[in-house]
Amino acid sequence: MIKKYLAIGVCLIIVIDVLGQTRSKSAKQRRSVKQPLEVVEAYRVCNEFQQVLAENFDFERAFEATFTKDPARRREVAIAEAEHGDGDLSQVDNDTVVGIYKSAAQLLILMLPLMFADGDDAKPELFPPPFEAMFERKPPNDPQQLPAYAAQLKRDIPVFHAHVEKVAETNSSVAKNIQAYRAHLLTPVEPPNRVVKPMTGYVKGRVLPPDEKYYQIDDCAVIREGGQMRLIGYIFLKMRG
Repeated sequence: MIKKYLAIGVCLIIVIDVLGQTRSKSAKQRRSVKQPLEVVEAYRVCNEFQQVLAENFDFERAFEATFTKDPARRREVAIAEAEHGDGDLSQVDNDTVVGIYKSAAQLLILMLPLMFADGDDAKPELFPPPFEAMFERKPPNDPQQLPAYAAQLKRDIPVFHAHVEKVAETNSSVAKNIQAYRAHLLTPVEPPNRVVKPMTGYVKGRVLPPDEKYYQIDDCAVIREGGQMRLIGYIFLKMRG
């Protein structure tokens, strides 16, 4: 179950810097460095994504507000970040492909406070058999079955969301993790004490050509698209260096 959802890219590398760890130095520890306007906008859109997500952990709303608008690129982001089975996706429509990614990412976000709850004794309460089965479900290899799979994922979200809220009412560790995750998202991402420069060689699937520039802004991968800065990826968990 967890292995599958840790493999959903939004770059899921396990395991630490999660729920509520501070990500930046205080303003007193920073010296003012004038950043290019493009960099300022990249930080702004990254903060916007996190602020929208923090409101009610609605990934689709945060995604639509800040991610790439280009249909082909959205499709490649979804293919790079989520599991769609091993079948040929060429005949599967964009809404289905992107919808699977958004739903899978949403379920992962809701699962985070449970994953890091204290004590193994609470495991049956956190992941009773119906939800264990939900996360064990694999995408079909037959592309014609993907629309039904996508629809099932969307039905899973409100059911699992209600479960998480119910658990948080009695499990103080889960409630604390929810608060800490929200606080983490609401902590502003600030530029370092150096001029931030773009990178090339984005490694996820075919989202970008090898020579196209992007910025890695803390947990956000950001590009310029149509005169605006847009996200193409987000790291929910990252490995401690």
